[in-house]
Amino acid sequence: MSTATVTGAPAHRVTPARVLRSEWHKLWTLRSTSINLAVTSALTLAMGVGLGAAYDGTGEGGLDTVVFVLLGTQFATINLAVLGILATAGEYSTGQIRATMTAVPRRLPVLWSKAAVLAAVTFPLCLWTNLLTFPLAQSFLDGTDQSAALGDPGVLRALAGNAAGLTLLTVTALGIGALTRSVPVASGVYIGLVMILPEVLAILQYDAVDDAVRLFPSRALEALTTAQPMPGSPSPGTALLALTLWAAASLAAAATALRRRDV
Repeated sequence: MSTATVTGAPAHRVTPARVLRSEWHKLWTLRSTSINLAVTSALTLAMGVGLGAAYDGTGEGGLDTVVFVLLGTQFATINLAVLGILATAGEYSTGQIRATMTAVPRRLPVLWSKAAVLAAVTFPLCLWTNLLTFPLAQSFLDGTDQSAALGDPGVLRALAGNAAGLTLLTVTALGIGALTRSVPVASGVYIGLVMILPEVLAILQYDAVDDAVRLFPSRALEALTTAQPMPGSPSPGTALLALTLWAAASLAAAATALRRRDV
């Protein structure tokens, strides 16, 4: 008879590595994960190449070349947010969360593991897509005002910054999903925060409000995506910090709710 059987100790302890492995497995066993990631990458690539092929050198004066090529990431902000929301709120809608929390009674490691796994999947995908989209689109833009190379100042930083920004937005959506525990509600909160609220606040003619709006997720992502920072926009470092704080606040709120509520 084994020692574990005599003492009544569990044969397998709950460790961070095992929780991570479990969340990785759960993410990839969902068919929607592969479909979502493939569609996100394809839309970004297709729109970037399509815009490059259709561009005639007029009508886009002043638009940063990286922002122009990566306009397709506007779809990515929604697609990836859906993935993040489903990773948490989706478990509540199916009832699977009860089994998850029974296996990991301390609860919070589940939230951190979900965020880590999602970030580990999202960032490489977005970065790879950006590094593929940019040169393909530029093959059509040679000789125009949007012509640029990967080695030009700020270009690689902007491509990587866009990938980091999208990853942090995805983690923010994951936290909102864990906080609201409802896919429709979380989707509404995310769209309101990222797309609607900044535009509403921008109408107000107050300097303090204008400064705050620049640090909202969508504006911060745009600042991260520019190769040459625009006047009045936050620096890439400030924009990255803002998105990090949005993600951290989302996860902190979700962690507080997770500890105080019943499953």
